[in-house]
Amino acid sequence: MTRLGDLERAVMDVLWDVVPGTSDGVTVREVADALDGRELAYTTVMTVLDRLAGKGMVQREREGRAWRYRPAASREAHIAQLMLDALDLGGSRDAALVRFARSVTGTEAEVLRAALGADAELTGLGSADGGRAPARPGVELTDRVDGPTGRRPADEAVER
Repeated sequence: MTRLGDLERAVMDVLWDVVPGTSDGVTVREVADALDGRELAYTTVMTVLDRLAGKGMVQREREGRAWRYRPAASREAHIAQLMLDALDLGGSRDAALVRFARSVTGTEAEVLRAALGADAELTGLGSADGGRAPARPGVELTDRVDGPTGRRPADEAVER
């Protein structure tokens, strides 16, 4: 996955924040207007959106003479893919995962345990407690984060 430049990230933030999953998307003008504090030409925003479409980060659909844009994947899916890509940079994936796990807060560790427990339960690979880790209140573990391929990033990591 390609890292985003500052302007690309700002445009993606607009799309992630403004466009609900059921929306038809937004126009270049709407994105330009939402980029508060930046004096950008319409053509600049259009070029950034075109490049993001070429990278597979946004989907676009023709509406009359204009295009409507929406994110190809959620912000969470994008971040998860960045994390997986970072693990592929070299060295030991296991060592990097252990170091990461030791660096998270207690609350974040609970979320990871609950997610791993839920995945183990779904695959029948539960631990001694049946794969049931205590879920953090307010965190829905049945939600899946699908990457641009339509599969969960964790599934893609298993195939590597």
